[in-house]
Amino acid sequence: MENRGIEDMFDSRRFPKDAVLLLLLLIYSPVGICLTLIRIFIGVHVFLVSCALPESFARRFIVRVMCSVLGMHVRQKNPRSRDRNTKLYACNHVTEFDHNIINLLTPCHTPQLEGSTGFVCWARGFMEIQSASGQEAVGESLQRYCSTEGTPPLLLFPEEETTNGRAGLLKFSSWPFSLTDSIQPVALRVTRPLIALSTPDSSWLKELLWTFFVPCTVYHVSWLPPVSRQEGESMQEFANKAQELLAAELGVVSTKITKADKAEHIKRKRHTAPQTSTSVRPGSIGLGFMVQSLGTDAHRIARMAQQVKDVLPHVLLNVIAKDLAKTNCVDTTITNLLEHKDEGPMEATGTTSSGSSRNSSYPSGPTPTITPAAQCFGRSPVDRHLSLQERKEALYNFARRRYIEKHGLDQEDSP
Repeated sequence: MENRGIEDMFDSRRFPKDAVLLLLLLIYSPVGICLTLIRIFIGVHVFLVSCALPESFARRFIVRVMCSVLGMHVRQKNPRSRDRNTKLYACNHVTEFDHNIINLLTPCHTPQLEGSTGFVCWARGFMEIQSASGQEAVGESLQRYCSTEGTPPLLLFPEEETTNGRAGLLKFSSWPFSLTDSIQPVALRVTRPLIALSTPDSSWLKELLWTFFVPCTVYHVSWLPPVSRQEGESMQEFANKAQELLAAELGVVSTKITKADKAEHIKRKRHTAPQTSTSVRPGSIGLGFMVQSLGTDAHRIARMAQQVKDVLPHVLLNVIAKDLAKTNCVDTTITNLLEHKDEGPMEATGTTSSGSSRNSSYPSGPTPTITPAAQCFGRSPVDRHLSLQERKEALYNFARRRYIEKHGLDQEDSP
């Protein structure tokens, strides 16, 4: 497996960066809006037809033709390789409608592992698992389903999250491969003109509207031969083998990036504020000046800067605002300033004039010091959490001593 860059596996932008493609998209937009309205009307009829007709080849054929009108075209490769005795299909995950596409080709059920239940779950084509809470209970329920004769195969997505399908596969979870000793890998490749297939923060309803907007979305389904678990082979080894087979078929790499890594990546990008023309100027030294001279975004930065200033009174306000313009997060800025990631002037180590002004405001005596930075970066999340708690404790003690000295209080009188 390779550690492919996580940025390459997900599209953070809906629209293309190329100016020519953006121009084509702008020209196409009126047509796309009209297509969306027409396809919404047709989509209601597709849903009603799929509900009215019983499960059969005729139903799948009719719904597949109607889905082509909606812009969802399906092509399959090696249909003869599909094993009718297989109880579990393992497929890579690209869009929110992958299970619907596979169901147009063969009857199968995809359990709803998280998200909406009830009518929405049923309307989207998921199988709701009754009275199953926790991964172990879900696994036992699905294992009983696979061992029941006459039930359609299960369709599972071991990646557990979507990717753009161009760079690599997320690391396969091992629990789906504990349900049965034999699985059939299904390779799915999706192409679409003008815009990205999906973005991390988009809901399935938005994705459906974008699918109606574009001229077409083509799903290429390839059936691989069934794979069985060998004697002495662990579930994770079995999952890795299936992942390698799918990666080779799709022409992408097999990575160790997990669903949790994707969630952390999205969270990190959400907290990263883009640089704008209204960012705080380094020369701003007064909170009132910043609020009056800048716009709404600067007012928010100034308000957060005051929050950081209350916790770190020894740091100049313009240094705090400069870091907040980069992080857009109070906690991250406090951590950066405590660890001296952004070297800047501190009030305690400023110029001679600022030092004399401080001496006139505070009683004489030894100046308290604070050394909250960790000696080394923790190797585990537990170590890093403990290091953060130690820095916070040191910070609180430092602020408490400053408060006592400023107001001339005794240790017993302090809060």
